[in-house]
Amino acid sequence: MRILRLVADVFWFVSRWSFRSEPAPKGPTILLAGPHTSNWDFVLMLAIAWKSGFRPHFLGKKELFRGPAGPFMRALGGIEVDRQNPAGVIDELIEHARSGDNFQLVITPEGTRGNVKRWKSGFYRLAREADLPVTLGYCDRTTMTAGLGPTIRLTGDVRADMDVIRAFFADKAGVRPERRVEPRLAEEDRPAE
Repeated sequence: MRILRLVADVFWFVSRWSFRSEPAPKGPTILLAGPHTSNWDFVLMLAIAWKSGFRPHFLGKKELFRGPAGPFMRALGGIEVDRQNPAGVIDELIEHARSGDNFQLVITPEGTRGNVKRWKSGFYRLAREADLPVTLGYCDRTTMTAGLGPTIRLTGDVRADMDVIRAFFADKAGVRPERRVEPRLAEEDRPAE
């Protein structure tokens, strides 16, 4: 971990970006990385995680794990996801989180850099079912800053929890601001039972 922290320190020293962060949580967490607007988000989130003392796992489309890049992606903590057949991924992650390991998972809730209308709710289900806190990680081109925000516990009131998350990300633009997606889950639009 020392080497990774040193790599992160060098990155922040030479980068045009500045690291600004609240204290990192101790123990397992979901690092919610937003806004996800560019491939550079990946580099920034690794630098944030390593600077903060995390050895994170992350989800990546299966194509990233093909050929010579596969072993490298796995060594960085990558978990392969088949986006055409994602069934069972959350259940596997819940099982891994409950295993007692110091499980720290970076999730980009948009799921892709492409044009989407809302966030995917997998992070929410995982956090609730595995009883994991959610740490809000960000990159903001308007201020050229990136880092960690607060760590929160989701209550099960989806709209109220997302209001907290929306308030945090309201002034965060991502690397490519024109691709930013408002933090909203489909579950917020469903009538209460």
